[in-house]
This record gives sequence, C-alpha cells and structure tokens, in this order.
Amino acid sequence: MTLRGAPTGGDPHRFGTEAFYAALGRAFVAMCAVVPFLFLIEALDQGLSANLDATAGIIPHHIQGLDGVFFSPFLHADFNHLYSNSVPLILLGTFVLAAGARRFLWSTLVIILVSGLGVWFTGSPNSVVVGASGVIFGYLGILFTRGIVERSWWNFAVALLVGLLYGWQVLGGIMPTDERISWQGHLFGLLGGVVAAILFRRRKPDLGGPYPTDSPLTLP
Repeated sequence: MTLRGAPTGGDPHRFGTEAFYAALGRAFVAMCAVVPFLFLIEALDQGLSANLDATAGIIPHHIQGLDGVFFSPFLHADFNHLYSNSVPLILLGTFVLAAGARRFLWSTLVIILVSGLGVWFTGSPNSVVVGASGVIFGYLGILFTRGIVERSWWNFAVALLVGLLYGWQVLGGIMPTDERISWQGHLFGLLGGVVAAILFRRRKPDLGGPYPTDSPLTLP
C-alpha cells in the first residue's frame, strides 16, 4: 500500500464528483485494514499474556505511564472493548482519510497527543487508560469543525449523522458518568480534533498560486 498522486475525474474534495467517491472508497478499504491490525494486537496480548495494557497504557501522573500516550490507542481492555470501537473508527476514519492521507496522519498525531496528554494530566493516578475512543472522538471533532471552517457541508452532515446515531454515547462519553470510561480521553480527543481541523484546514489559494491541499489516499 502506498500513498501517492491525485486521481482524475474532478475535485476529490467536492461532494458528488467521481474523484470524491474514488477517494472515499480507497479510504474505506484502508480503514478496514486498520481494524484487523488492532485485533491482532489484542489477540497477541491475550494469547501471550503479555499484559500490554498495564505496561503500555496511560498511567496518569506517573512518568512510567507517559509513553502510553502513543501506545494506548492501539490497545484495548478486551475484545468487547475493541468491537465497540471498530465501527465508529472505520466510519469516521473513512471520511477523515478521504480528505487526504497527509492531513489524516498529522491530524491523528495531534489527536493522540492532545487526548493522551489530557488523560495523563487529569486522569486518576490509580487507573490505566487504553483504547482508540479518544481518536474516534477526535475524528468526530474534525468533521464538525471542517464543516464550519472549510464550509464543507458534507463533512458537517456526516458528523451530524453520527451524532444522531451515537448521540447518547457522545454526550455520555465526555461526561464523568462512569468511572470505567475515560471521559477525559473522549473530551480531550474531541478538542484535539477541533485543533487539528483548524491547523490543517484547506486554505484558499493565493492569486496565481497552486491550491495548497493534500492528495487523497490511493492504493496500488
């Protein structure tokens, strides 16, 4: 799999064009490939009794748990935890990735940092936090914010649809209603998505200059 070039068939960032649907399809395939990788990690963790959650998860306020900021999104408490994250990760990740692989990678890094550091500074020091839900909330924040700052109404419509489908989960996810759920990770992930959408927004071109935007994902 490689990330290269721009497709033909119109503007890939404009809803309804051939290039738009092509980029969306490739992004969906790529996100579907991510989930089996997460399942493989969980299978190895449980099969080898590696206890990766405790060794590579975020342990708030403890230096030895700081590296979990980068590793925790790839770890889950069990398969049920991973199952619950898989569908929204694919759905939201597809629309974020379709707008460009480079923007997707940088945005995901910002979300991981903001969400992870937020958990490390504000979470309970007696907890270990793992899971991709902070990234999922970050993607939701990206889509909402892009809809506003880029006037991309299809991005906003997708975020609104997901909000309607998972409304209670979204509201409950950012409120301290369940001690088993890291609401800090969700809240800071959402904020990280907002920041990423603003930092890596598509800008209008200068007169006579090229359009400074990312090329969508392509697969060989």
